[in-house]
Amino acid sequence: MSCATLDDRDQVSFPTPDDRDQEPSMPVRSPAPPREAPAAPRRRVSAATGFWLAAAAFAAQMGFGTAPTPLWPLYQARDGFGPTTVTVAFAIMVVGSAVSFLAIGHLSDRFGRRRAIVPALLVAVLAAVVLTAWPALPGLLLGRLLTGVAVGLMASTATAYLHELYDRAHPGRTSAMPGVVATAANLGGLALGPLIAGVVAEWGPTPLVTAQAVFAVTMTVMAILVLFMPETVDVARRARDRPARFALRTGGEAGFAASAALGFVSFAVFGLISSLGAIMLRDQLGVTSPLVSGIAPFLMFGAAATAQILLGSQPQGRLSLLGLLSFPSGLALVALSLHRPVLWLYLVALVMSGAGAGLLFKVAVGWAAAVAAPHSRAGVLAVFFVISYVGMGLPAILFSLALRSFAPQVTMIGFGAVLSSAAVVALLLTRLSPVGRRR
Repeated sequence: MSCATLDDRDQVSFPTPDDRDQEPSMPVRSPAPPREAPAAPRRRVSAATGFWLAAAAFAAQMGFGTAPTPLWPLYQARDGFGPTTVTVAFAIMVVGSAVSFLAIGHLSDRFGRRRAIVPALLVAVLAAVVLTAWPALPGLLLGRLLTGVAVGLMASTATAYLHELYDRAHPGRTSAMPGVVATAANLGGLALGPLIAGVVAEWGPTPLVTAQAVFAVTMTVMAILVLFMPETVDVARRARDRPARFALRTGGEAGFAASAALGFVSFAVFGLISSLGAIMLRDQLGVTSPLVSGIAPFLMFGAAATAQILLGSQPQGRLSLLGLLSFPSGLALVALSLHRPVLWLYLVALVMSGAGAGLLFKVAVGWAAAVAAPHSRAGVLAVFFVISYVGMGLPAILFSLALRSFAPQVTMIGFGAVLSSAAVVALLLTRLSPVGRRR
């Protein structure tokens, strides 16, 4: 941003003592009081630098959301609760994300991207403080709820901010870079969170405190850096705009329902491994290392991000086929690895199911955008993401309840069969919708 300076027109002349002793020949205005020099505006980084800082802030925030994945067995041991409580604690974050997404996720369109991202990071820091200072189940639930609120506020804002910063840094250039970086920051952050927490828990002191402190310090630093980034929203103009409405193209209802179902299914496997993965590793495979418990979800989310980045330019039909091949195959291998406990097979299964889920989710996002009315795309995608985030929590809770009556292997087989069937039906419905026939 340019610095405001005083030019010659802004200079003010003040009468000298001699001037005041003379009778003025004509009326003059009283001299204006001396104006204080304007405060120097905060120095901003370039849009290009801001682009990468925004990506780093996005990744840090998302990583904090999945950081407890390898720590759940430690929380279990500390507070004495079972798998169902773990999934509820994880799902509380999803609830916070959904509510935040719908209630305040759009506020950056009116008040600016930085004014949304900084509070999102600070709310996440508050969540880390609560998780550290209140070592009991209520503190865990409150901390996770605050984490969800922060994630919901950050996700849509940071995605839009990355596109706008790139456009400002490279005017007139059409590139897939903003989308690629947004995907890498989102899913890459989700992947790095468990890995970092696993490393801290494996070798650091008091892991439940140290892991929170690492992310709290990181997000505090990022919040300070965001203050120096350029704003991309014309706040005065946006204040007069009407909020986006949820509106679909003619005949798009079935297509949206199918795409939302596919998003729900895709995120279900992410939620299951993020909440119960470390517990399954401990109870079924006998692996108690927090590092390994962090590597497993890292591979899953990393495979999802890599598949989207490498294959994202392929036609949606091909992405759908690849997703339908790898998604159920990966879930079947997870069930097999629980029946015949082999760590390498479990990790391969997570890579396959994660890659499949990532491709199916990319297809789902594309269809949701296709059936949205042009003036309501942001509003339609907001609802789509809320449904997808619910898929991250609800199936995991149902899975944990099923474990009370069935063996983990049987539960995983049923879980995989239901999700795979739902994915097939959802893809068929998108193809049969009027919008699908036109594409």
